[in-house]
Amino acid sequence: MTDPNSNQDPVSEDSSAEPEDQLEEGSLISHLIELRSRMVKACVAVLAVFICLVPFAQQIFSLVADPLIDQLPEGSSMIATQVASPFLTPFKTTLFVALFFAMPVVIYQIWSFVAPGLYRKEKSFAIPLVASSIVLFYLGIAFAYFVVFPLMFAFFNSVTPDGVQMMTDISSYLDFILTIFFAFGLAFEVPIATVMLVSTGMTTTTSLKKKRPYVFLGAFVVGMFLTPPDVISQTLLAVPIYVLFEAGIIMSRLMLNKKTEQDIPSDKPA
Repeated sequence: MTDPNSNQDPVSEDSSAEPEDQLEEGSLISHLIELRSRMVKACVAVLAVFICLVPFAQQIFSLVADPLIDQLPEGSSMIATQVASPFLTPFKTTLFVALFFAMPVVIYQIWSFVAPGLYRKEKSFAIPLVASSIVLFYLGIAFAYFVVFPLMFAFFNSVTPDGVQMMTDISSYLDFILTIFFAFGLAFEVPIATVMLVSTGMTTTTSLKKKRPYVFLGAFVVGMFLTPPDVISQTLLAVPIYVLFEAGIIMSRLMLNKKTEQDIPSDKPA
């Protein structure tokens, strides 16, 4: 005799099964609260690093100013043309350095806010891109500090007219180097942008290869707008942009082939 309770509706079983990838849904208010929480945590991280670095504000500014000071003529020095510049400029420099060191935490908070809206495959694809974007941004800033600044400031010093003494205002110098840091940090994100364009289907590696001459020319145009009007700094920005573009094509090809292999079902019997 069979138990009537043992018969179960297969349809109900299928309907009760949860899908493999189910996105978390929430109201607009909950998303805004989550965004505020992530922003507060990111700001707290930057503030904590800033507080730890404040006692070393003078040393930090001296370290940032070393590439220019090393190229100044003997007997020259940097100047302050505003009353509060000797006090405010080192603190502003320390704040940006704190943001630089806290960037992984800031990126993590952004990722934690965006991740619930991504599928599992999208997360596995995005995590390496986020990590590599942070590393590339740091590499761009390091390249600007250790390679570009010494060559650029040496060039500026060499072309200074006779009778003119090179003495740079500390506030103007800070604004100048922040622009250069941002330009090179952003330029080193070219491989990430290339991979994202290919992965979203907006273009293909074959199409990008055909556009190499335009990219090469565009790299120098970008260098012209983002760097001072000298050949050295423009070239030092344009060449890495093009090299990183080629690296992006290689990364896109490898990741696309890997993704294609994973999507193709195996013909071998189980």
